[in-house]
Amino acid sequence: MESQLSLTLQSRKNLYHILTTTSKEDLLRIPKGFRNNIRWNIAHVVATQQILVYKFSGLKMRIPDEMVVKFMKGSFRDGTATDEEIKVIGDFLISTIEWIKQDFEEGLFKEYQPYKTSAGFQLNDVEDAFNFNLLHEGLHTATIMTQLRHLKKDS
Repeated sequence: MESQLSLTLQSRKNLYHILTTTSKEDLLRIPKGFRNNIRWNIAHVVATQQILVYKFSGLKMRIPDEMVVKFMKGSFRDGTATDEEIKVIGDFLISTIEWIKQDFEEGLFKEYQPYKTSAGFQLNDVEDAFNFNLLHEGLHTATIMTQLRHLKKDS
């Protein structure tokens, strides 16, 4: 599990860099051909990881329920965000990984409700959830990188 946590932490640091160095206008703009903006994609990876790891383990998620609802699969951006809301997402990018590591070391992940993802992956335990989460975050990071290229082209 240490390897998955290290990889996820590096992925999150990359997303944090994008979140903190991209203009607010570009974070909130939806490039042509996309359904959501960069901010939504970044917040979505945090919300999804909480669902996959905590909710299906029968544990309380570490982020507010409102954030989960706002950024879970099937949700759409509202096109607005305060500086504070963007900062909160940035804080959760890193802190959620630290909390998972701590909770894993304390042995909190004992049960798991099997879940089949919309991509057809069967998750049977928390380790499956960690592994799938890496794939999921990679897909959204690729989307974000493509969005950044489109935004530069459109400028």
